[in-house]
Amino acid sequence: MKTEWQPTGYILLFIYSFLGMACGSDSNNYTLENYSEVPKMDVHVHIETDRSLFVEKAARDGFRLINVALEYTDGWNDVYQKFDYGRQQEQANPEKLANVTAFAVSNWDSPDWEEKVIHWLDSCFEQGALGVKVWKNIGMVSRDTAGNLIQIDDARFDPIFEHIQKRGKTLMGHLAEPKNCWLPLDEMTTNNDRNYYGNHPEYHMYLQPEMPSHEELIQRRDNMLEKHPNLKFVGAHMGSLEYDVEELARTLDRFPNMAVDLAARMGQVFYQTAEDREKVREFFIRYQDRLLYATDLSDNGSRTEEELYAAMDAAWKRDWEFFVSDNMMESDLINRPFKALQLPKEVVDKVFYENGLKWFGMRD
Repeated sequence: MKTEWQPTGYILLFIYSFLGMACGSDSNNYTLENYSEVPKMDVHVHIETDRSLFVEKAARDGFRLINVALEYTDGWNDVYQKFDYGRQQEQANPEKLANVTAFAVSNWDSPDWEEKVIHWLDSCFEQGALGVKVWKNIGMVSRDTAGNLIQIDDARFDPIFEHIQKRGKTLMGHLAEPKNCWLPLDEMTTNNDRNYYGNHPEYHMYLQPEMPSHEELIQRRDNMLEKHPNLKFVGAHMGSLEYDVEELARTLDRFPNMAVDLAARMGQVFYQTAEDREKVREFFIRYQDRLLYATDLSDNGSRTEEELYAAMDAAWKRDWEFFVSDNMMESDLINRPFKALQLPKEVVDKVFYENGLKWFGMRD
């Protein structure tokens, strides 16, 4: 009887080895198709509405969120209102959203300012707040009754930061602005900065030479960190050192309890990638434990569902492509093409999820 031909053991071994190599070639990297299934976190968003559209889409896309309050232009009223919106969202979606609170310096010279701040922060911590945000008004806008700018290294802040550390919470700081802020519009490196400062000249420091320099504001931030070496600190917006990953690396080396988020600074990442992809890729791999994915996306209820979701998709899916693929990409943030980084899975997992858990003390 004629027997059916069977591959020899060597042929089978070759086939299995080939298949293993083919599968293994992608086993260390995610793909665009993995986007919705991989756990992710956006650690810097602003939801200032009671509608749930933002959180609903985040859940579908595999995101957890950290909602961030701040003092904007209306002192304590800003802080109370923004934290209250965040609490509403957290109570409705406790597994998908957590909060970072803030405090105001609008009553800085009041003798009970410190007591009021600590009492407020404790009330927020009892409601689950993970940390505290300080904003760029410190150093660039807010003044005491004598007309002096309030600076982050002022001794009056020391008891506040010591209390945050004692409670085991994280300080998030948007201190200074991107270095482009001190340049004329036509010399800025990214289109998003050019558009922002064109529309917000009040924050365009190039137009206000009497104001502190970028270097002074960064030095004051560093003075504060030197005074509080055990304080867990997340520098929002790449710690305002977005212009140079090598400079940011030196700062991270200097302050081991500092991490940074990427919120609203992907344009600067793209710009440096277009200049030197391998330098940027090596930075993300070397500092994979100190970088947190974030966008600064917001919802104040004014946009339609379609407009809101289009903005979320545009940012989140663009950035996922940048970190997991090696595609050639273009972005309206800069005027040059660039090649995506294709970071290893373990790096993507840390940047997009695990570091958020660690640096804000969250449960998985």
